[in-house]
Amino acid sequence: MQFRYDPEVEAFRAEVRQFIRDNLPPEEERLRRGYEGGFRSDEEEKAYVMGFQRKLAARGWLAMAWPKEYGGGGASHLRQLVYNEEMAYAQAPVGNMGIAWVGPSLMLYGTEEQKRTFIPRIAQAQDWWCTLYSEPGAGSDLAALQTRAVRDGDEYVIDGQKIWTSGGHLADWGWLAARTDPDAPKHKGITMFMVDMKSPGITVRPLINMANRHGFNEVFFEEVRVPASQVVGEVNRGWYHMAVALDFERSGIQAFAGGRRTVERLVALAKSRPELVRARPAIRHELADRAVEVNVGTFLAYRVATMQARGLVPNTEASASKLFGSEMSQRIALTGMHLLGMAGQLRDGSPHQVIDQATAYLQSVSATIAAGTSEIQRGIIATRGLGLPRG
Repeated sequence: MQFRYDPEVEAFRAEVRQFIRDNLPPEEERLRRGYEGGFRSDEEEKAYVMGFQRKLAARGWLAMAWPKEYGGGGASHLRQLVYNEEMAYAQAPVGNMGIAWVGPSLMLYGTEEQKRTFIPRIAQAQDWWCTLYSEPGAGSDLAALQTRAVRDGDEYVIDGQKIWTSGGHLADWGWLAARTDPDAPKHKGITMFMVDMKSPGITVRPLINMANRHGFNEVFFEEVRVPASQVVGEVNRGWYHMAVALDFERSGIQAFAGGRRTVERLVALAKSRPELVRARPAIRHELADRAVEVNVGTFLAYRVATMQARGLVPNTEASASKLFGSEMSQRIALTGMHLLGMAGQLRDGSPHQVIDQATAYLQSVSATIAAGTSEIQRGIIATRGLGLPRG
């Protein structure tokens, strides 16, 4: 049995592929240039990412899922799926916190002035946004956050610390969750702010991960003054505003598309270096297992998107896709280490390095934590999907 989308959707896939060929550097340079390494400076990274995203914006693709009246594409779930799949396969720099979080919140809760000022800039990739959610004591339990925002006339004064802020060192604006009522139940005293990251009192410090890459940051707020006009939505109702969900495709296809390309590269390496396979003949079976898993995961993701296209809510199915995709990515990274043997541990700069598999392996560790831990996903599958009692 072969699965195919409608000709219109497949024609769009071909259009996306051609756009990628015309607008991205060669693959080897894209591999070197990730969100977390390979750039000579922050300015070079920002120019590369924002430049590509502005080309997407010119075609109406950057905010593909947004309604057209807000500068989006109004795309169907299947067009979103194809777009996300092809961009992830090419490792294109399409992640954008403004598109994912800020714009949708402004559409629903923003004032008319906020919408006029910020939404066009977000849709055209004029600003880099970061999300200021997690704190040292508030990660998986985000409602435990303690960063304070105290009203002082027409301003709020912000004090506290955020952590694991992706791209915070590059950001122009921050999407901040802060506690405005310390006496309220923890889910009810939070407010959302738009914060100029150049405001006095903000300090951004890099967090270098164990793969020696800089993507995360910790951000400190010391008496940072934010105009009350930059509050989004109701004061003390920020928790509910954070849970914004417009009509986005959330299949998790990116993990499987990226995984497919990684497996293809490992297979190509095995063919070009037969001595690696002779040293470990069982690696053939391991590579085959990874290829099968990529196909299985792809169909899990397709199921989520097609359910959304039919107006269904794929709660359990989305968790299953995320769980399988994150654990699969770790297995693919481990297979790469097995293929290379001891040479897999060599880092950049070694004349004996074959590929930088060590970085891929180290960075895969966080896959089962980021965007919802495996334990959380299993809990959702068990209780909401299988109807099992809570432990």
